[in-house]
Amino acid sequence: MKPVVADYHYRCHCLRIVATNGTIVRLTDHPRDLLMSGGQIYKTDSGYQFTGAQGTTTTSPGVMDLEGVLAIAGIDRDEVASGVFDGARLYCFATAWNAPVEDEEPVGAATLGRTTIVDDRYKIEMMALIDALNQSVGSTYTAACPKTFGGQEFAGCKVDLAPITVTGTVTHVTDGTTWRDSARTEAADWFALGTVTWTAGANAGLKAQEIKRYELDGTVETYEPAYYGVTVGDTYSLAPGCRKRLEDCRDKWDNVINFGGYSFVPVSSQYQQIGTK
Repeated sequence: MKPVVADYHYRCHCLRIVATNGTIVRLTDHPRDLLMSGGQIYKTDSGYQFTGAQGTTTTSPGVMDLEGVLAIAGIDRDEVASGVFDGARLYCFATAWNAPVEDEEPVGAATLGRTTIVDDRYKIEMMALIDALNQSVGSTYTAACPKTFGGQEFAGCKVDLAPITVTGTVTHVTDGTTWRDSARTEAADWFALGTVTWTAGANAGLKAQEIKRYELDGTVETYEPAYYGVTVGDTYSLAPGCRKRLEDCRDKWDNVINFGGYSFVPVSSQYQQIGTK
């Protein structure tokens, strides 16, 4: 039973998309933009149309599609193509357009999945959050630490990334995945498996990239090329990474108390050996 139901005389639907990088897109199917009681603005812009939602009493997740026109209502082609909305959360609710309240009558919540772009339209698959109940969970014993570097959750990594995240400007470009900042002075491999986020230039605001290699002279190589070509003068922020090894956690980050790997568990080739004289 829902605690609140929107007035059916003035009922309309709204969507809120929260990307993993903090980007928030607010949409409504009402003909005009809606100003919520909390000050949030839900835009119409003909960006999407609500077609319906279906729910059951079982744990089977509902699958929906979000379709719309690119470059409308805050959803741009480069953001969709570069993966900004991969894994984003979507919240749908109903409210009265004459007195709109955010999340007044919750309709559903979902995770955004695979994205398809055809001409100037996008289609994003959505999986209801109840699908989490169908996922296999449990711990896996490995030598590498399974924790997310910098995670502040309970029993997480606990390394604070804010003081060790740096900013700079590109001074040389080699190719689509390799560039250099000659002002960098950190030790080689310091930023390996970390992330680079572009703060100015064509890639500003797009999905952060994972770093494959970092050299003493400030050379950075990423696993994937930036969505737009990197140019001299682009500014960035670099967050270090972790190779998940015991020696990294102990010697590089002085954080061995939170290390989650099992470095001394024998591998199968050892514990399956037959005893010898």
